[in-house]
Amino acid sequence: MRDLMRILFVSKDPDFTKAFIRFLGGGFDVECRGSFAIDVDAIRAIDAILLDLHTSRSEFELPSALRLLELVSKTELPPPIIVINETKERTATLDLLEKGAYEVLASPPSLMDLRIVLERGHQHHSALKEAARLRAQQMQPRLMPEIIATSESMSQMLDMAKRIAPCDVSVLITGETGTGKELVARMIHRLSPRSVYPIVAFSCANLPDTLVEDELFGHERGAFTGAQAMRRGRLEAADRGTLFLDEVGDIGIALQPKLLRVLQERNFERLGSNRSVSVNIRVVCATNRDLSDMVEHGKFREDLYYRLNVVQLHVPPLRERRDDISLLANHFVKRFAEQFQKQVTRMSRSVMHALEEHAWPGNVRELENVIQRAVALADGTSIELWHLPPMLLENFTTPPPIEQSYEGEIREFKRRLIIRTLNQCGGSKTRAARNLGIARNYLHRLINQYQIRSDGDDNGTETSKETIIIEELP
Repeated sequence: MRDLMRILFVSKDPDFTKAFIRFLGGGFDVECRGSFAIDVDAIRAIDAILLDLHTSRSEFELPSALRLLELVSKTELPPPIIVINETKERTATLDLLEKGAYEVLASPPSLMDLRIVLERGHQHHSALKEAARLRAQQMQPRLMPEIIATSESMSQMLDMAKRIAPCDVSVLITGETGTGKELVARMIHRLSPRSVYPIVAFSCANLPDTLVEDELFGHERGAFTGAQAMRRGRLEAADRGTLFLDEVGDIGIALQPKLLRVLQERNFERLGSNRSVSVNIRVVCATNRDLSDMVEHGKFREDLYYRLNVVQLHVPPLRERRDDISLLANHFVKRFAEQFQKQVTRMSRSVMHALEEHAWPGNVRELENVIQRAVALADGTSIELWHLPPMLLENFTTPPPIEQSYEGEIREFKRRLIIRTLNQCGGSKTRAARNLGIARNYLHRLINQYQIRSDGDDNGTETSKETIIIEELP
């Protein structure tokens, strides 16, 4: 048996209220109100709302009704709102629909039509709630298959992202180009209550303010030369969902106040219009710039910076999480082998050595491109050194062959661990020994034993980044 449909009926006409309840009959649980002053939290258990405006046309009551409609439409998964309005004027109907009405019926309404609209609205609302439930259930056991990381720095960042995802706060994601900031933004969206609605991404990188403004806010017909039709911007497209602004630091100082207003008031005007459009969005931004430094130099508004930077997540560069290189590389090998219908299943030890020692200035994106090229060039089942780009092999020395024994494997593991730790410590043997938990003299013996050369000093200080290179002696 179907549960009762819970309806909130707001009307100033008691006679129409009685007739409406009598007509609906069984299967409905109707709560009647004679005032539009309703707490939004009280409607969370409501399946549909009916606003009767044809008896509420006074100077003071109509704005209250419109304000209620606008507030309800901004809540998460709002119930459908059916409005009964005495006027058939098209402009008034469009205004009501733009403020969140599901349907607008002319007064007096056909009670049969009203019942059909209520049923249809309830079915639509139930479908949205079920989709949100299934999406949340599906996302629960996993984050995103594209985010592959086991390093401590990435694990801490992803754990923080999981914790703040359900909270409707602005997030600023920082990190170098190619580290996967957009993947983190999409993970936050998928783990949030807004996941049933879209995430709309837009990159502000190297674009003039006029183009960024048009893309974000949209325009009315005739707003400028060539504007032959009204176009909704990214803000409206992201309504009830998430707006992801990539490279937000590239937005010009003149456009920043308009973005600040959207964050503060959740409304804006399209280009060429003076009518305010309300949106309910969550803003997630990303940048490879130091916004705090830009604030100090007057290139970024301080108030906008604090609005965007409620929670900050930093995605570390690939060179600082070398433990993830082999995982990512194998993931890309599998993906591109399937895409190109190749038989490639592995990488040679020399290839893995070259990948682990590369500086990766382009981060994960560069690694992805290198593996894509290698898989495309490979003919057999293995990727070899000659499949890698020449620039990646310029300072690479082929490692000596590993003894095919248990002891040989242990030796190679120790040698690779020492090289990685020295790199992480800037070539400082003192710091490397401390991180490894061994005496510095013992580390010296291991370095000599495994034929490792370090250009770092030996007194605990660091040399410049350009001279920190850990290599193996031929």
